[in-house]
Amino acid sequence: MRILIKSSRQVNAMRRSCRLVAWILQKLAERVEPGLSTREIDRYAAELIRRVGAQSAFLGYRGFPGHICISVNEEVVHGIGGDRRIQYGDLVKLDVGIVKEGWVGDTATTVVVGVTDPESARLVEVTREALAAGIEQAWPGKQVGDISSAIEKVVTQHGFSVVREFVGHGVGRHLHEEPQIPNFGKPGTGPRLRPGMTLAIEPMVNAGLPGVEVLRDGWTVVTLDRRRSAHFEHTVLVTEEGPEILTVLAEPDLVGKQGAGN
Repeated sequence: MRILIKSSRQVNAMRRSCRLVAWILQKLAERVEPGLSTREIDRYAAELIRRVGAQSAFLGYRGFPGHICISVNEEVVHGIGGDRRIQYGDLVKLDVGIVKEGWVGDTATTVVVGVTDPESARLVEVTREALAAGIEQAWPGKQVGDISSAIEKVVTQHGFSVVREFVGHGVGRHLHEEPQIPNFGKPGTGPRLRPGMTLAIEPMVNAGLPGVEVLRDGWTVVTLDRRRSAHFEHTVLVTEEGPEILTVLAEPDLVGKQGAGN
């Protein structure tokens, strides 16, 4: 498949979708607390998505049964809302994708519930730093491998490991577009970046070994060694002036115009 370059009009449409999904993610992160089930979080996500007049980009995608992905501790990505209850000290990964007026916004964060152990706290901060390092490479003329290498360098120098089976990706009209963006690789390799490319950059970082497996539900990805994992994601636009993070919080009036309230 070819890499799609978005026009100014298309980018503006994506900005609206991405700002709304960022607002939804913030509201969900604020709701996470001990005792809450992951199913209750998913239901709240569904309510927020309806409130802004959008649709879940995940629900029904290849049969996925949830409105968002909720992954706790050793769960890396693609967790399904269910009976698992949040505990103090947990790492809760929230991955949200919406479709608004035909355009996808995709973003994720890791919520630390209360105070966690030192290794988990460091894992979260390193993953956040790795995302920032990857985004810094999203300039015209750079290559996908420059993003991948920057992420991997931050992770490995802190003694953690990147998940290799699941990667970032292009995003736009579809949830997954070209190019694929691994969280490991060599600089100066892969497709060259051009203005108008929109990329979902998303490091998935394990405290222990990089290996993962999929549980019997066919979706939930967990670490093989059952140590904890962290995940952050932004949708990023490549521009002549450098990377623009599209999944920033919506202005209050924008959210209000979409019927979301405060």
